[in-house]
Amino acid sequence: MSRTIIATPAAPEAPPSYSQAVKAAGLVFVSGTAPIDPVTGCLVSGPVQAQVAQCLRNISAILEAAGTSLDKAVSATLIVADEEDFAGANEEWLKWFPKSPPARQGAKMPVRISDMKVSIAMIAEA
Repeated sequence: MSRTIIATPAAPEAPPSYSQAVKAAGLVFVSGTAPIDPVTGCLVSGPVQAQVAQCLRNISAILEAAGTSLDKAVSATLIVADEEDFAGANEEWLKWFPKSPPARQGAKMPVRISDMKVSIAMIAEA
């Protein structure tokens, strides 16, 4: 099985320990993506909805670089810092996936990163 590392400057650069995404077996595996503006390199401030939107913009750019899109998403992991943010995260999520959303699981962040409310990982068809 071959695999291709996906990297795009249209999303925040991944640290040396992992890739933005890996394309293999007909799928694209997007690493946990933070709500960082790739132009400024800064964490987007504001409510969880703004951070979910930035995460999804970043994931969309990564998927586009891999030759696919959010429409092909099959699974996602939504990780929040505070469980009270799930409602706001779902509110924004439904704007991006109003029908036929991908399968999804939720989790609480095991590590606190100052002002980061959410991180999202995704798997999509290539």
